[in-house]
This record gives sequence, structure tokens and C-alpha cells, in this order.
Amino acid sequence: MANYVERVIEQCKANNPGEIEFHQTVEEVLTSLAPVVEKHPEYEASALLERLVEPERGITFRVVWVDDAGKVNVNKGYRYEFNSAIGPYKGGLRFAPNVYPGIIKFLGFEQIFKNSLTGLPIGGGKGGSNFDPTGKSDAEVMRFCQAFMTELYRHIGPNTDVPAGDMGVGGREIGYLYGQYKRIVNRFEGVLTGKGLEYGGALGRAEATGYGIVWYAEEMLKANGEELAGKKVAISGFGNVAWGAAKKLTELGATCVTISGPDGYVYDPDGVGTPEKHQCMLDLRASGQNIVAPYADKFPNATFYPGQKPWVADADLYIPCATQNEIQAEDAKSFVERGVKFVCEGSNMSSTNEAIAIMQDGGIIVGPSKAANAGGVAVSCIEMGQNAGHACFTAEQVLDQLHGIMVGIHKACAEASQEYYGKYDLVKGANIAGFLKVAGAMMQQGIV
Repeated sequence: MANYVERVIEQCKANNPGEIEFHQTVEEVLTSLAPVVEKHPEYEASALLERLVEPERGITFRVVWVDDAGKVNVNKGYRYEFNSAIGPYKGGLRFAPNVYPGIIKFLGFEQIFKNSLTGLPIGGGKGGSNFDPTGKSDAEVMRFCQAFMTELYRHIGPNTDVPAGDMGVGGREIGYLYGQYKRIVNRFEGVLTGKGLEYGGALGRAEATGYGIVWYAEEMLKANGEELAGKKVAISGFGNVAWGAAKKLTELGATCVTISGPDGYVYDPDGVGTPEKHQCMLDLRASGQNIVAPYADKFPNATFYPGQKPWVADADLYIPCATQNEIQAEDAKSFVERGVKFVCEGSNMSSTNEAIAIMQDGGIIVGPSKAANAGGVAVSCIEMGQNAGHACFTAEQVLDQLHGIMVGIHKACAEASQEYYGKYDLVKGANIAGFLKVAGAMMQQGIV
């Protein structure tokens, strides 16, 4: 059966040449599934893994829009609908200049297992474009979003595929996308999540991903005899995820001492823990400049370190909240040498496979992103239910349910790793727990 796993990995690499991020996640997930596949020879007989790594549908399209100077621009748009065995495709849209099929496929593949772990009825998908919203006017972003949705609308729907936001796609972009969808189909329906509260959005959605990460980290520490209260925490990023994480860390008695951007990182010994500092993060993100240096200008006790990553700062817990592969092998080696105990991934695929191996071999407990950052999509599914039932939930109802979901995800990861590997390994446990539900549904639905 191990040969089956290796064969599928190599076949996937051959079928998707040059898509290194996709190769990385397929290798990381499938390798950990070897003991599960050994126990279920029917998976190989039904080519289940081959079907799992191949999207059910891939859509590529051009996006033509006009900028404020009257120049016609052409970007590429993507949507990969990976797996609908347990529910409609669900996953965000990413607008960033480095977007290409390998990025979207890695995100979509990860989304299968992340969504499964929530226990909610949602499948996996992801989409986006190589459009860069940085520095664009609202009018330019609106025209791009309208052009993007004019093609995408025919492939999505509340019971087919429900996109959301991701990097480069926040409340502004979701609003423009939804307005164009509604104009085209002449229906008001829950086809996008992350919507504004005025038109069907869920209270608590903005905080959900960051809160969920911290609640997952709290469970990690508890399982290893420690508490989050009193801990010094270094996070990366300064967008929505980092903002939510900083807020919840403060509420639970921890001190968030860093934020970061493409320009470097800020160390704040007093902690990023006041409403004024949280608002500063939101203002920096909304500025369109994509830098964090102005935080240190506003708060004199903080120091800006240009061109550096926050992983060099002293902390008890590290939470990457920016982008994929932000923890490299050299960062992992530094963590081990400094005796770091906990790393909880907030961004999608925060660490390289080599970095994960170094951290785990060095005794570091790693919370994998597909488990830890599932809070955003969990609340997106709650928003879908709210829209379908024409109901409104309070923030307390949403966040209480989310807290329970994150506790349940940690429990499922820990139990799966114990059953198949005989130890506490959340990375392997997340892959197995997420896979088992999807595999069961696929087997029951036949060869499709």
C-alpha cells in the first residue's frame, strides 16, 4: 500500500508539472495516509487517491477590465472545484500577482480536508486571479471584480460552489463580486460568504479565522500541560487573520508581541493588545500600501526591523498568519536550537515539508494550518445556513459554535494520530481525520 501512495504522488507530479506548491501539499498529505490506505485495500481498487488529487472541475478564463487611465488590462482567472463528496465546493478567492494554477490547486486540495475537519457539509475548492489589488482605486477594483464574476457566475451557486475571500479579497471585493452576481442571475441568494452584515453576512465572520487559530493553539497547549495565559506570542502578517489572532490572544491573557509585512516586522514589548493598536492594524491593511513600518511610528515603544521575519523574536508560541511557506528550514532549525515548544500555523501551508520535519524531530508541537485555520470556513458555512434559512444569528451564537468546532477539530486530530501512529502528532492526525470522512463518502457514492 505504501507503493500505492508513492505511485499516486509521482503520477500527480507528472500530471501537474512545475506546480511545486501543489506537489508539496499532495506529498505531505498522502504520505501520512499510508497506514490508513494499508487498512483499506478497497481504496486502491477504486483509485480513490487518484480521484482525490484530481479536481472534479478546473476552470480557467481571461478577465478583461479597464483601469482609470482607460487602458485595457487582461488577467487570468481560476476556479478549481476539487471535491464535492460531502457538500458543495467551498473555498476562497485569492487575488495576488503570484497566483497561478499551482497555488490555487494547493489551496483547493488543502480545503478538502480543512472543510471535512469542521464536521460541516462542505466540499473543497479554491479560485482567484493574478490581479494585484495593491494600489488600485476602488473603481478599478470594482471593474475587475465585475469582469471576474461575469465569467465565474455560471460555475457557482448556493448548492454547487460557494466562494469566499482570501488574500487580496476582503469585504470590498466580496461586495463588488456579489453585486455583479446578483445583477446577472436576478436572484438574492447565499452564493458568496464573507458578505457585509447589511446583505446577509454573519456576525463574527471577520474575527473567525484568527479566533479559531488561537482556540486551536489553546487546546494544543492544554494537551501538553500548559496554558495560553501569560505566554508571549509572535505572529506574522497584519491583515484580517493576524488582527483576529491578536484580539483573541489578548482576551485569553497572552501577549502578542509582533506583526509583520513584506517590508519587515514590528516588535512591540507592550503587546499588540489595545483597541487602538488593533485599529491601527486594520488601518494599515486598508491603506493599500502593504507595509507595517508605520505601526512603529505611531507607538514609540515598538521597533521596526526592516527585511526581517518575526521568527527571530523571542516568544513562547509562534503563529504564522501571512502566506504559504513562510517558515523555512532555517527558521525551523532556529526554533529547535532555541528550545521553542509550540508552532501553530495560521496561514495556509505555513511551513515547508522540510521545516515541519525539522520541528517535529526537534520536539516542537506543530498545529497544522488545515486544522488550526478552519475557523474562517466554519463560520462561512454558518453564514450559508443563515442565508438558506433566511435567519440571523447573534455574534455570541456564531462564536460559541465556532469555539466548539475548534475544540472538536483538535480532539479529532489527536485521536486519529493516536489510533494510526500511536502518538500525539497533529499534522498526521489532521490529514487522517479529514480524509476518513471524505473517503467514506466517496466510497458510498460509487466510481464518479
